[in-house]
Amino acid sequence: MDLTLDCRNAVVLGEFWKTALGYVDEPPPAPFATRDEWLMSLGEPVGSDEDGVWLRSPDGTGPRLSILKVPEPKTVKNRLHIDIRVPGHGTHTERWSRVQAEAQRLQTAGATILETFDEHHVVMADPEGNEFCVAPGPRS
Repeated sequence: MDLTLDCRNAVVLGEFWKTALGYVDEPPPAPFATRDEWLMSLGEPVGSDEDGVWLRSPDGTGPRLSILKVPEPKTVKNRLHIDIRVPGHGTHTERWSRVQAEAQRLQTAGATILETFDEHHVVMADPEGNEFCVAPGPRS
C-alpha cells in the first residue's frame, strides 16, 4: 500500500516525515539506478529531485509514502490522515507522558500542535498543514 501527500516543497516535507515515522528513502525500482531512469522507461517526464520524495519503513513492512510537489496549495481539511501510535506499556499517565514527549519531538521537527485532547491524543499539522494525530499505541 502507498499513501501519497501532495505538497509545495517535497524536500522539506520528506525530511519531516522521515523524522516523524523513522522512514528511509525508497530506492528506485529494480533494475533502475535512478528515479529519472525509471520515469524515462515509462515515457513520463523527468523532473527535478525536488518534485518528489519516496519513503518506506526501514524493514519494508509499513505503507510507502510518496510526497509529490503540486502547484496548488492545500485549502481544506484532510480527508485521510496519519495516526502516529506511540508504543509502550505502563500506566495511563506513563503512556500519556510518552505521547506528549513525541508531540514535542515532532514540534521541534517542524510540526504544529493544533489541539490536545487531554490524555487521549494530540492533533498536529506537518510543515505544510497536513493534519495527523499522535496517540498511545494499542495495549497488548
